[in-house]
Amino acid sequence: MHELPSAPAREDCLELMALLHYHRRIDWPIPEALADPRCSTDPLFGDAGGKMFGVLCCRDAAGARVVLRAFSGQFNGLWRVAGWVDPIFDVAAFAHLTLEPEREIKQIGREMALLPKDSVRRRQLLVKRRTLSRLLMREIHDLYRLVNFRGEALPLVAAFCGDGAPPSGTGDCCGPKLLHRAAINGLRPEALAEFYWGRSNASATKSHRELYPACAAKCRMILGFQLCGLE
Repeated sequence: MHELPSAPAREDCLELMALLHYHRRIDWPIPEALADPRCSTDPLFGDAGGKMFGVLCCRDAAGARVVLRAFSGQFNGLWRVAGWVDPIFDVAAFAHLTLEPEREIKQIGREMALLPKDSVRRRQLLVKRRTLSRLLMREIHDLYRLVNFRGEALPLVAAFCGDGAPPSGTGDCCGPKLLHRAAINGLRPEALAEFYWGRSNASATKSHRELYPACAAKCRMILGFQLCGLE
């Protein structure tokens, strides 16, 4: 078990909140006329709900302060946005891997929607869809290779310290993305903080502008490995 303090990153979180509030988009360095509509933060206040954002305060080899920023998962279908850390996996490889299986899974879903809920055929399709989804998730997890501050690297499944397979989305939250970027770029983290931006989620466990620790089910199960070497 390892941890980073959050308090020293609070001011950086507040600065990021101010930028999000003022610009209402995450690609603010680009002139507004050239902005990507998908980078607007307005949808975060709609029915889909908000998103977690995070900052990691680091020092480079010369001792200069570096602040990294991340958003959880995708942002309106975008995995990569300039000024934000990239996902842990290769985006092109992910797109190639998921294209056909996701198409088949969606087609099965459409077929199921046309059948009675208690029909034998629908139950067969349900089993098939679950099997395909599990196989796809294993292949997706194989794309993730985590690096820690000892220079060690492990596949996501091997680094995960929870019971069973990692849940969907493990490795896509702010904390893991930020620490991975720091580790592969020779930066030494000093503080990590994450906050929620947008409409409260369906379970009402997250509220706009509030800071939250890393989630227990996914992030904490791999952050132990990722932080190794900072002691």
